[in-house]
Amino acid sequence: MQYGGTVAACGLAGGFELNTTVMPFILRNVSLRGVDSVSCPQERRVKVWERLAAAMPPSAYAELGCAIALEEVPQAAKDILAGRIQGRLLVNLNL
Repeated sequence: MQYGGTVAACGLAGGFELNTTVMPFILRNVSLRGVDSVSCPQERRVKVWERLAAAMPPSAYAELGCAIALEEVPQAAKDILAGRIQGRLLVNLNL
């Protein structure tokens, strides 16, 4: 964390516990912000996705996740629960 930075917390797939102290946040003047995509208005979501699309190089998307076939979902679910998946999985029904 850089001084004056912000930590964005999103997703609860691994649980909702946060095992830390406030000390690093206070000493570095850091904010902890939650990311709420459920209640965020659609209009604001579209603006955020447009900003991300413009700011990120196309090569970054390959690092964010991958596509799997529907038949791969049961094994992928096991891998997610075991903590072996990083990023997002897109279930492509055409694979």
